[in-house]
Parts: sequence; C-alpha cells; structure tokens
Amino acid sequence: MANRTDWIGRSYTSDIGWGILYQLAEIGNRLGGSDGERQGHACLSQAFEEIGVHDVHEQTFELTKWERKDSSVSTSAPSDNNFEAIALPGSPAGEISEEIVHLGYGLPEDFEEADLEGKIVVARSDVPKHHDRWMHRREKYFHAYNAGAAAFIYQNHVEGCLPPTGSLGGGEDVMGPIPAVGVSKEVGERLHLYASEGTIEGNVTVDVDVGNGESRNVVGTLGPDTEETVLVGAHVDGHDISEGALDNASGVAVLCEVARALADREGDLERKVTLIGFGAEEFGLVGSMKYAKNTDLENVLGIVNCDGAGRARDLIAKTCGFPKMQEVITDVIDSLRHPVRIVSGVNTHSDHWPFVQRGIPGVQLQSETGQGRGFGHTYADTLDKTDVRAIREHGILASLIVEQLAANEPIDHRTPESIADELREEGLEEPMRVAGDWPY
Repeated sequence: MANRTDWIGRSYTSDIGWGILYQLAEIGNRLGGSDGERQGHACLSQAFEEIGVHDVHEQTFELTKWERKDSSVSTSAPSDNNFEAIALPGSPAGEISEEIVHLGYGLPEDFEEADLEGKIVVARSDVPKHHDRWMHRREKYFHAYNAGAAAFIYQNHVEGCLPPTGSLGGGEDVMGPIPAVGVSKEVGERLHLYASEGTIEGNVTVDVDVGNGESRNVVGTLGPDTEETVLVGAHVDGHDISEGALDNASGVAVLCEVARALADREGDLERKVTLIGFGAEEFGLVGSMKYAKNTDLENVLGIVNCDGAGRARDLIAKTCGFPKMQEVITDVIDSLRHPVRIVSGVNTHSDHWPFVQRGIPGVQLQSETGQGRGFGHTYADTLDKTDVRAIREHGILASLIVEQLAANEPIDHRTPESIADELREEGLEEPMRVAGDWPY
C-alpha cells in the first residue's frame, strides 16, 4: 500500500495540473465542435498517456456547430446609442427592432405581469436575496420566449464591462428559438435608466453561422479490470470569448492531478476508475448525455464531477441527495482535517446530472469563491486568475474520494422517480419544465 505521506508530498510538487491548464488556456476558444476543442481533447489524451492511464481513446459524436459573428444592441429613443453585445451560444441569427422592456431580475412573476408580446426583454443574471432559489439563464430566456418576446438580452450582474455568454440549448437541441445576446452590467443599467424615463425603442442584431460539427469525450482507465467502476470527469470545452482557464481548464487540471495521484498508487485501487474529459458541456451537457445514454450504468458505482474544482482554495461538495456519498466525503475530510463544505442539493447544469437523473450516485466538486460564477463566462476568465495550490489540494481530496468509492460497499442506486420527487421538493420541477429540461 502506498504511503500517504509520500504520494501527497508528490501531489504538492506536481506540475501535471498546471501543465494541462496552461496548454488549454493557450488554445483559447474551445467551444464545442471547434478546432480548439479538438486540440484541447488531444492535449488531455496526451496528458493521460504520459500519466500512465490505460486504454486512452476518443468517443466522437455529432452536434450542431455554432459560431458567433457580429452582434449589437442599439437604442433610438429616448437616446440614440450603440452598445457592445455578444450572442449567446445557440442563438439564431436575426434582427429585431422593437420596444425594449427591462424586467430587472427577471423573476417568474415579472414575466407574468408584463406585456412582452413581440418585444425585446432584458433580465439580469442574478436574483435578489429574498428569492428562494437561483434561476438559470435558460429559465429566464424561455420565460421570455413563452411570454411572446421576440428577442432576449441577458445582463451581467458583475461589474467590469463584461458581457456574459452562456448557451441556450440543452442536450442534443443546441439552438434556441429567438435571438439572444449578453450585455455588461453597465450597459444593462443604462437600459434600465432609459426605461425609467419612458419607452425604449431599440434593436437587437445577431449574426451567426450554424452547421454540422463533431465533438468527443476522451476516456481512459486506471486500476483493475473490474466490471464495476467509478467515473471521474471534467469538461474540456470552454466558451469562445475567453481562455476558459477557470471554466473549466482548472477542473481538467484537477482531473489530471487525480489521475496522477491514482496512477501513483494504482495497485491499491480495488475497482476500476474511468477518467473522462467530456465534450460540449457548455452547449448543454452534450458529451455527458451521450456517454450516459450509451453506457451500461448498472455497474457504475458513482461519478465525481470536477467542473468547478481548482478555482479557489476551499472546496464545496454537492452530493446530489445521496447521504452515503456525504458519508464518504466526510470520512475523507476528517482524515485530513481539511475544510470542505458539503451541500446536499442537486445541480442539474453540469456533467454529473445525466447520471444522477438516472439514479447513479454523484458528487460535484466546486470551489468556494464567494463570487458565484464570478469571471466565468466572460472575457476575464484568464490564466492569471488560476490557483495552482487549489488545483493540487483539490486533486488530493478528489483522488481520495474516488479511491474510497472504489473500495467501499457500493452506494445504492436510486430510482429515477425518487430523483424526480427530490427535485419537486426543491421546487425545481416547474423551472426545469419552463426550460425544457425536465427528463421525467
């Protein structure tokens, strides 16, 4: 059995994670279906092979390829002005000249109370403190669409002249029904000011290219060749407007540190570990949905998702309603006396979800940034904001969680019906139905 002091010491001096992080950030645009995404997966394949991961291969799949061109938002009344805007991935091309209605936070009741037929709707990316849950971008977008809006403007709530990006589709349905753009907090607040002075007459223009494309998952294994396996993964793709260093090159870096740490003590693994670099996550979990759909999940003991890990010092573990998963993580953090905040709820917008929705035990490892998404999904998601120390530490913790899952008695799978009931208890059925995400 490998001495814990030895392999943890090697983890603290490892440059494996930093190496893949640097490579992915240097590529830049890794949007699903792009050449940059293909290069990113090639970098991960090479890293896996150098670490000693076995049977490294790609599983390719088709998807709609979406590429942005020029977009704009302008107003003609009460002021003649042009503003920076970026298309949201999955937006169709179009030009809409109409009244602009600013709904503030864009809570469900805001869409119900306003006359939005044929109009351009603006909603912020956050929710007020009194609201009982977070609202995803797609929920607000589809509320606008269902209310008859002709176009949608998504306003960042983070200062810094940073228009946000983020996809509109889900799964295999990449495209949304109406044009949509992101604007900075500053632009959104200007539109809000105009609204306080009277009716805003404006224009939203989106130009994009849409065609057929290809993405892939990179897969490899460590440990004995058992039928039962633990999955550990992170998405390789990132948005095209930035380096995607935090979202999610840092998560891929943690995945590689997990692979290195487990390869270091491969003989101690009691069951097979399957490592996956997912593709096209940002288009709506396309790669993980493909993998879950085409895999016999009966022998999958659980999935550890590193989307969000490695970005900041402290770790959050979202255990998706599996108390036994919480026990595994508690055992690991108690053994190291390392702080990890455990959250029992389910996040349905990352690569563990296609497995959890089918009853597979899952945990998402994220970073405690105190800023929510912060610089993610903006131009400012760059290499200088990454934290090598966090990548190393999260790699240690994640590898111990994976090792424990591979050694313990299997956590019971849940029925899809029980997962659906939990989502209902959390008040998520209606918003998921609005966005077309309800799988039951």
